Amino acid sequence: MIAYLDGQISMMTPTYVYIDINGLGYHVNISLQTYSKIETSTKVKLWTYLHVKEDSQTLYGFFDQDERAVFQHLLSVSGIGPNTARLILSGMSSSEVRQSIANENVVAFNKVKGVGPKTAKRIILDLKEKIIKEGLSADIETSAAVNPVPEEATTALLALGFQRNQIKKSVDKYYSAGMTVEELIKAVLQQVSR
Repeated sequence: MIAYLDGQISMMTPTYVYIDINGLGYHVNISLQTYSKIETSTKVKLWTYLHVKEDSQTLYGFFDQDERAVFQHLLSVSGIGPNTARLILSGMSSSEVRQSIANENVVAFNKVKGVGPKTAKRIILDLKEKIIKEGLSADIETSAAVNPVPEEATTALLALGFQRNQIKKSVDKYYSAGMTVEELIKAVLQQVSR
């Protein structure tokens, strides 16, 4: 699999680019979101997805890995092919797609040409759980980069069966600088068990 392409842009349109890498030119289909981020560039790095069919191999490129992940999620929905997924990502940013799925916003998808209410409902039904799980893990990763102790404690407490909203306030309330994960978990458990 080709993970990404990093090279010179030899030709660009709103729907595809040619990327020259050491004299070899790659035709890469892109969304309007990606185009808007690279339209003034001469050199680019695009994360890619290779779609293989019996009679063709088509390369799709994305400005960031999040857009590629949403594209791949959309492809997992029955009846959504790469062109429809690219149309969705041309009409909405990857974060808008995620929010629309999480909030069950059928109307947002209906604004995209070729996506009717049935298709929008199928996208939401098939992807909502995945998107929410990814959102939670992304929240944990982002917070952990700043301060790992509260998030490690939260993750451990979630594994013990507590609800996130039940323990989040307690973790924030009882955490103080220098505390270990174990000390924080004990402090929260003492308060929750009262």
